[in-house]
Amino acid sequence: MTASTVPTELDTLDDAQLADRLHAASGRITAELRKVIVGQEQVVEQALIALFAGGNCLLVGVPGLAKTLLISTLARALDLSFSRIQFTPDLMPSDVTGTDVIQDDPATGQRRLAFMRGPVFANVLLADEINRTPPKTQSALLEAMQEKRVTVQGRTYTLEPPFFVFATQNPIELEGTYPLPEAQLDRFMLEVLLDYLPEEDEVAVVKGTTGLDPDEVRSVVSRAEILAFQRVVRRVPVADAVTRYAVALTRASRPRAAGSPDFINEWLAYGASVRAAQSLVLGAKARALLQGRSHATYDDIKALAAPVMRHRLILNFKAQSEKVTTDSLIERLVATVAPPRSSL
Repeated sequence: MTASTVPTELDTLDDAQLADRLHAASGRITAELRKVIVGQEQVVEQALIALFAGGNCLLVGVPGLAKTLLISTLARALDLSFSRIQFTPDLMPSDVTGTDVIQDDPATGQRRLAFMRGPVFANVLLADEINRTPPKTQSALLEAMQEKRVTVQGRTYTLEPPFFVFATQNPIELEGTYPLPEAQLDRFMLEVLLDYLPEEDEVAVVKGTTGLDPDEVRSVVSRAEILAFQRVVRRVPVADAVTRYAVALTRASRPRAAGSPDFINEWLAYGASVRAAQSLVLGAKARALLQGRSHATYDDIKALAAPVMRHRLILNFKAQSEKVTTDSLIERLVATVAPPRSSL
């Protein structure tokens, strides 16, 4: 029996007990985040949804809104390995995945190729300013984000679970940036927007960062717990009507599809993929457990519609010229597509 198959306390818990434990763990993580992060309640919730659902997360906001600090603090609150890559125009794919190097074998005295692992070999990877590196390097993350593995020189290496990519992006500084291709955007479960804080929260930030150092952030959730929580999230029951509602929203976002609203046909070039419906349902399950509920509802789907779909909708030229935003279209879509008749 290997160490990985030795029964643990978590193996003795039923789903209800694991759900309670997840709810308690989210409170501990949030308490650690609050040592350095002020406000941004919705952002924190969505980051935790991605964490417990096992999805990747793209954080978008102007400089100075603590995007990087949020993710690095979240990583410290977890007993997981963490690495950060500062994406720059000269970054190469091998700087992400690793590469073969020539080493002397002390036993034989001969030279041999040895694989030196790159920063992608971590549980939590922070891809800072991911749009500042060319598509060739951006694509080095595609296989890791979807398949949880990387292939270098024809050899495939499996990433140790859990594996998350949290990426940051600045939406206003376009010089020297490379827009993420749609295939890569689709691999992010959520796109989370950070906005300026209310005045009182901003005052609290200034006071907290110009005084004594905050309390040290502690690791409060283990790797084994994260894996157990991800499994129990997938076992959360979802009514067929809720699943159908997620699929209906996704299908209605596709121009020229049967039943698509007129405003979708007018302003969108492409709609959301099947991954959007999958992310809506999986995210709804995680959100339910975070809030102490045992099943997902229509409200969970509605709450996640914007972060799940905003990076998957492609505006056409007419929408761009008329300053139409994806968020405004998603808001109209949620208002237009009625949930199936149900007691939910």
